[in-house]
Amino acid sequence: MAANPRRGGRDSVRGYLDGQMLIAMPTMRDERFSRTVIYLCAHSSDGAMGIVVNQSATNLAFSDLLVQLDIIPETQKIMLPERVDSIRVLRGGPVETGRGFVLHSSDFYIENSTLPIDEGICLTATLDILKALASGDGPANAILALGYAGWGAGQLENEIQSNGWLHCPADPDLIFGPDVETKYERAMRKIGIDPAMLSSESGHA
Repeated sequence: MAANPRRGGRDSVRGYLDGQMLIAMPTMRDERFSRTVIYLCAHSSDGAMGIVVNQSATNLAFSDLLVQLDIIPETQKIMLPERVDSIRVLRGGPVETGRGFVLHSSDFYIENSTLPIDEGICLTATLDILKALASGDGPANAILALGYAGWGAGQLENEIQSNGWLHCPADPDLIFGPDVETKYERAMRKIGIDPAMLSSESGHA
């Protein structure tokens, strides 16, 4: 990861954005991040790491992933609880796209594996949480992201200053809500902005 994991949010050093949402400006030049909404898991002087929460992984269901990882047999897919089978699999970013990261509610915790971030949101990147979800013992809310977005020291700050990103407080619906396709517009409106009215000269939040 590009940043050292830290307890974020209210305890973080002023100016860091742990636990915030990044919203790509309409003028974002990097096509990988066009119209993306990213939950920032870690942000420090060393860099930043976040998970894109509004790009679905094409044609990949959570139950299929459980089978591919030998967590459940193919025959057990139809027996998964509906809540588990409906977990969205997302494209979390361009770094380590073969690795899974689970953003989830704080009602589930694995010692030495789960990173608490802020406002009841945690990150776990081990198979143990997938096994727990498959058995019905996992967190109440979760998304599985393949890959993550990473920035080196000072890189994210420069991109924000160059009007590449807006940012706003996170809320569970923007992270876990099932309507992935509308998260970008909803994130914009959360900070009182109509995406159609933005231009390359717009300021940042």
